[in-house]
Amino acid sequence: MAYSQPFPLAQPTQKSQQPTFGPDLAVRLICPDCRDPNPNIVEEFSSGDLVCGTCGLVLGDRVVDTRSEWRTFANDEGDDPSRVGAASDPLMEGMEQLDTVISFRDGGSGLARELQRAASRSTASRSERNLLQAFRDISSWCDQFSLPKTISDIAKQLYKRSDEEKLLRGKPLDAVIAACIFIACRQAHVPRTFREICNLTHVSKKTLGQCYKALEQAFNLTPGASAHRHSTTPVVTGPEDLLSRYCNHLDLPPNVEPICADIIVKARELGIADGRSPVSIAGGAIYFTTHLLGKPKSARDISGVAGVSEGTIKLVYRLYYGVKEKLVKEEWLKDGKARLDRLPVDTTITK
Repeated sequence: MAYSQPFPLAQPTQKSQQPTFGPDLAVRLICPDCRDPNPNIVEEFSSGDLVCGTCGLVLGDRVVDTRSEWRTFANDEGDDPSRVGAASDPLMEGMEQLDTVISFRDGGSGLARELQRAASRSTASRSERNLLQAFRDISSWCDQFSLPKTISDIAKQLYKRSDEEKLLRGKPLDAVIAACIFIACRQAHVPRTFREICNLTHVSKKTLGQCYKALEQAFNLTPGASAHRHSTTPVVTGPEDLLSRYCNHLDLPPNVEPICADIIVKARELGIADGRSPVSIAGGAIYFTTHLLGKPKSARDISGVAGVSEGTIKLVYRLYYGVKEKLVKEEWLKDGKARLDRLPVDTTITK
């Protein structure tokens, strides 16, 4: 008795092979006038024509040039440029900028790791490897801090110079990089506080300060890390430089920042809150201005953005509140933008 399958398999379908098309190598291009069995066909890429070299008959036009798009003078400019790799980096001049990466897939034999060690030792010296690692860390930290590429390039230049001159020998690599980023931020007029740099790089404030002072003296920088060696006007980070970022994080209207800056400048002229840190003054001024304009922000929100305590913000606010008539311009009151009765008298009530 034959065994019958309840669900017989379908008959295998034979796949129809699609015809493949390719150039017929048996076909030769010859000149219709000369009919020479050994034609002399010349491609003139300058004019884009295909010309018979014997009689000069044009056989085709608009010929696509498949050669490289550059002109090479090997005796004058060195090796022929290639299409591989990234653009040349002037900070890595004299160093090999093309890396050879060995795959980890070796079947578990461990041979790939040994090859990687041998390749890393043979391609670059220890100083070059440390420099490349520092450049990677600078780029990574600047990306985490949302800093532009200009600051990253300045920090790399500072680190390379300090490494070449052995300015911070014995200092931790993270501390040197943090100091370079801090100076680069000031040179590019994008200041960051010590606390922000420390939170980003996990370097202690004491170590960061030591590295910063050493670089400031070695590079002959003016107080405030001016970018020009012969500059006589120091660039110091003030509260006004921090307002744009703080107001942006607090989602405040655009008119808050200029009014807040005017209040800070007027308070400085009157000698109010002198000796306070720029972060504290910026936080207290924002707290004062937001209540003055009817866009109040709590001291807790400002404290989270500025990185100072609520008590410090309210202390600066009390100093501003004592001379509020001198800080607020008459035109703000006439336009209805500001009202003095909006300012809270007792800051402990407003949370």
